[in-house]
Amino acid sequence: MAKSTTKTAKPKAAVTGAAAAAAAAAAKVSKHQSKQDTVCSVDPIADPVFAKGEVREYLVTEPSPAVLKKRQLLGAKEYWMLSSLLVISLYVRLYDLANPNSVVFDEVHFGGFSRKYILGQFFMDVHPPLAKMLFAAVGAIGGYKGDFEFKNIGDVYPSSTPYVFMRQFPALLGVGTIIFCYLTLRQSGVRPIIAYITSFLLLIENSNVTISRYILLDSPLLFFIAAAIYSWKKFEIQIPFSFGWYRGLVATGIALGLAFSSKWVGLFTIAWVGLLCIYQMWFIVGDLSISPKKAWGHFFARGTILLGVPIALYLFFFAVHFSVLTNTGDGASFMSSAFKAGLKGNKIPRNVTANVGLGSIVTIRHVETSGGYLHSHDAFYPTGSKQQQVTLYPHLDSNNKWFIEPYNGTIYNETFVPLVDGMKIRLRHINTHRRLHSHDEKPPVSERDWQKEVSCYGYKGFEGDPNDDFIVQIVDYRSAKGEAQEKVRAIETVFRLKHAMTGNYLFSSEVKLPEWGFGQQEVSTASSGKRKLTHWYIEENENQWLDSQDADIINYPELTFWQKVVESHARMWKINQGLTEHHHWQSNPYEWPLLLRGINYWARDHKQIYFLGNAVTWWAASASIVTFGIYVVISVFRWQLGQPVSKDKHVFNFNVQTFSYVLGWALHYLPFFIMGRQLFLHHYIPALYFGILALGHFLEIFTGYLTSRSKTLQNIALVLVGLFALFSLAFYFNYSSLIYGTPWTKDACVKSQIIGSWDYDCNNFYNKLSEYDASQPDTVASVTVSEAPAVQAENTPSTTPAANEEKPEHDPLKDTTTTKKKKSAKKDKKKSSKKPADARGPNVIAKPGEPEKKISGPVIDFVPKGEDLERLKRGEKVDIKPVVKKYNDDGEEIEEESPEIVGEPEQLAPPAAVDPETPPEVKSPAEEVESSTQNEESSREVKPKKAKREENKRPPVIDFVPRGEALERLKRGEKIDKYEPVIREFDELKDGAQAGDIDLERGIRKPKEEVKTTTASSSKSNAKKPKESARAVEAKKDKPKRPPVIDFVPRGEALERLKRGEKIESYKPVVREFDEERDGPKEGDPIIPKKNRRDFGAF
Repeated sequence: MAKSTTKTAKPKAAVTGAAAAAAAAAAKVSKHQSKQDTVCSVDPIADPVFAKGEVREYLVTEPSPAVLKKRQLLGAKEYWMLSSLLVISLYVRLYDLANPNSVVFDEVHFGGFSRKYILGQFFMDVHPPLAKMLFAAVGAIGGYKGDFEFKNIGDVYPSSTPYVFMRQFPALLGVGTIIFCYLTLRQSGVRPIIAYITSFLLLIENSNVTISRYILLDSPLLFFIAAAIYSWKKFEIQIPFSFGWYRGLVATGIALGLAFSSKWVGLFTIAWVGLLCIYQMWFIVGDLSISPKKAWGHFFARGTILLGVPIALYLFFFAVHFSVLTNTGDGASFMSSAFKAGLKGNKIPRNVTANVGLGSIVTIRHVETSGGYLHSHDAFYPTGSKQQQVTLYPHLDSNNKWFIEPYNGTIYNETFVPLVDGMKIRLRHINTHRRLHSHDEKPPVSERDWQKEVSCYGYKGFEGDPNDDFIVQIVDYRSAKGEAQEKVRAIETVFRLKHAMTGNYLFSSEVKLPEWGFGQQEVSTASSGKRKLTHWYIEENENQWLDSQDADIINYPELTFWQKVVESHARMWKINQGLTEHHHWQSNPYEWPLLLRGINYWARDHKQIYFLGNAVTWWAASASIVTFGIYVVISVFRWQLGQPVSKDKHVFNFNVQTFSYVLGWALHYLPFFIMGRQLFLHHYIPALYFGILALGHFLEIFTGYLTSRSKTLQNIALVLVGLFALFSLAFYFNYSSLIYGTPWTKDACVKSQIIGSWDYDCNNFYNKLSEYDASQPDTVASVTVSEAPAVQAENTPSTTPAANEEKPEHDPLKDTTTTKKKKSAKKDKKKSSKKPADARGPNVIAKPGEPEKKISGPVIDFVPKGEDLERLKRGEKVDIKPVVKKYNDDGEEIEEESPEIVGEPEQLAPPAAVDPETPPEVKSPAEEVESSTQNEESSREVKPKKAKREENKRPPVIDFVPRGEALERLKRGEKIDKYEPVIREFDELKDGAQAGDIDLERGIRKPKEEVKTTTASSSKSNAKKPKESARAVEAKKDKPKRPPVIDFVPRGEALERLKRGEKIESYKPVVREFDEERDGPKEGDPIIPKKNRRDFGAF
């Protein structure tokens, strides 16, 4: 370490000499050791130079040229190391990019945005445009024409979409991030071997590999942040005001601008550089060897370049964004009418009559929110006054039109009367003839004391009442200067509507009405609240009493670039703040450093992609942050006690560099704690990068300074670091199936879940890898993947029964297909010793208001049980098979090693082939019932006689069928944590024929009288038979006809949809008549003792 000068009379001369001496000594040592330097032994750190001032010692901030030389690449050896890092990175990032060949997670959004750039359709997103435009450019170069919509996760890419080429772009940027990591550590004083190991840790870090393989913004963002960090570290060791110094400063500004233009997280990187500038300027000002002029030069150069360049680039990319998206699109609904008017294909009214007066038919738009136009429709509030709803609706519609009339309801002389400030008016809804109305009722949703309900009240010809009166108040400061501040003019005048009776103002906020209000924005009157939420203006205007020659025509003025930027950012911020709806895969920031949970990206064909970090590297980086924090607290405490801070060059460099990286980690992590929006684990990736850089410096000081007493200790330290890297590599390989979506076994998956909150689904994988060779790709996702998080809001959240909108003719609730299976006329029971479970007779599907239709042939119910049922309830796809079990006399199940169905159940013939061009034969309900009955009788004739059973013995019933609330919850797609079979003994009194049961012959419900008549006629017929015992007669007297069985078991398409996790809006019961031959006790049925039976009553 260079000796500190003690002279105080001439501090400048003293420090200059000390610095020169240190530089000369460093150059001499460097020249002497240059031939002996290796990737392990090179010392890239120079001694810090301190000088004595008049009051205290100070740090000489100007770096020595020897520092720059020490941190250059060492030649062929280091270039070979860097090349190997590059090759391995390329292999890891580019491996099998074509898999999966379907949309993964947020590719839904960012692939879709690329499509909109290519088509020029305007959209709204919460992120700046650069990264999305880069993906669009890559797609266009690859031949993408915008024909694929990236609509849903799991949608298979067509051959015309160059998705592999588009995925190569983030993969290559991920490779560049690895290289920047290595170069950054070298510039901050880390030896080549440690820089290599640390970069290798980043290379095999699972989450970084995952994000760099798909069309996501994280890889470009991290690349630009890594470039900014490297450029800054390169700048720090340059001679001030030299060419290299300016080059590093400009490069840092450019990289910051690119990061900021990709995601707003880049602002945290700008803040990091800004704080480091302030930190360094503190020492520059205290450096007596630097003149005030030079110090001001540092300030202006850094401030101008590091702020000006990023802002200029950010605005430039928005200019490109606006110039490309020239056509109207879904995102235009969030913008003002003036903004939309500048888009091609918009429906904004043009050449509007400016003069507004009594008798005008107008549309009134809310100024402050994107809710849209004052709107009403023929639907009513379910609470409060229960009068006609008044809302805000964002689209052009005839229900937005209102007629302006005087408060007394009469327009005299049919002459034009302008609308002026203070005029009392009424607004009559054109389509429903009811007037805008308010009264002393609370709004249906807000229910605040200072808000009152707004409705439409009256009828055609009704004169109205005083609660219809509103007073116009022009808002001068928001209206165009001139006439628009005195009279209401379309587009130019902003006004308020004051309710004459209550004194409240017409008001609207972001509050949405529920389903009964079609999700539209609530309108009320308010005496408090934000003033700007009571501002309105008129967009459309026509008046029959205004002479067209005298009318002024007005259009929306063309917005300037700066106005577009301001409005876009206001909408971006608003949408970003509105992303508060719960998402299944969201997580809390406190969970991120501990890696408590990942994100399910994709699942299909018994494979899965799950975003999860490399726990070895992840936890080591977190431990480094915590350790450094403890170290800083202890050092400050010791310094306060008067103990000097170490001036050793290794400790000094460790303190400075690690502090800068820990500061970067904090700035990229801690702000998420104050965000109210949805947050996900991938938001931690930039902070993790800073943590890995800090980890590199911990490895450096461990293998260097802390073990410098002997060469043996240093070698042992290097071996330990190597073993640490091997552990990280092992984790990468063990969990690589979750990165690449490759085959994995259930057993290996279960063993990998070392933390219970790692919730990737191991039931999704096969038991053996060999099963993947025989499996066929699924046509749908085998595990339900939650929707991608909403990073933007294109589609309008509200619907309405608008007068001019067409309602869809297709009813998805009726779009079900019933498959008819033919039944073999002859069945040979000798070929099969067992029957498939639950083979049943003819089924009758009863629809409300329609005759019953019988489906002939047996129905096999593949009712889910056990683990399959649990997976089905979670929305996963399972292969359902019939369950055949054996039981002993006590009702206990006999476990078998491999239960299977013996023989071939030929009685269940496969469905006949259907010619797609030949329409299926359609039978009337009566013909179907007759055909079903004939098939049933023929099937009974060929059955061999069964052993005589006890006449009245009824087998126990085991129901694994969801009913009641459980069924409703399952249909809605909710998870049922616990499900138990219902075992009960059939009870004639509870389960026998009841009034209202379905008569299978007539398709109607029997009244009580008919049930009694049936019982009586049955008794008469029994009287003709031979006389039976009194006990038997009494038993038969109380024994009604066997009731039909109603099954809520999903079958056919309904079962397939339920297994895929889809919501079934309508569910029809299957009604069938009990048949002793078919449904009676069979060989192998469970015999449950009465003591173990539970009677759950009728169902």
